[in-house]
Amino acid sequence: MEIELLYCAGCPNWAVAQMRLNEALETVGRLPDSLVRLRAVETDEDARALHFSGSPTILIDGRDPFPAPAGSYGLTCRVYPTPDGLAGAPTVHQLVRALTDFA
Repeated sequence: MEIELLYCAGCPNWAVAQMRLNEALETVGRLPDSLVRLRAVETDEDARALHFSGSPTILIDGRDPFPAPAGSYGLTCRVYPTPDGLAGAPTVHQLVRALTDFA
């Protein structure tokens, strides 16, 4: 399983997403440090080429488990629907579900 965490500089939520992703990986019995690749997205061209839906974006084997509307790519903040409303990162539970669904 290949996991990437895409982010843009100045994003206040990518560190939260990284922490939650690491916790989710530990929950499903995987070692997070050896699996998660951080990738900075620095230009609008990169964002379009990577289908970057905003910061942070998590890809599991190249797929976004929380797909955003098609064509909504750019250097923006991203929000995720969670049980408690919109948030800057998925919950640990949502990430555990995504990791098990993609396994």
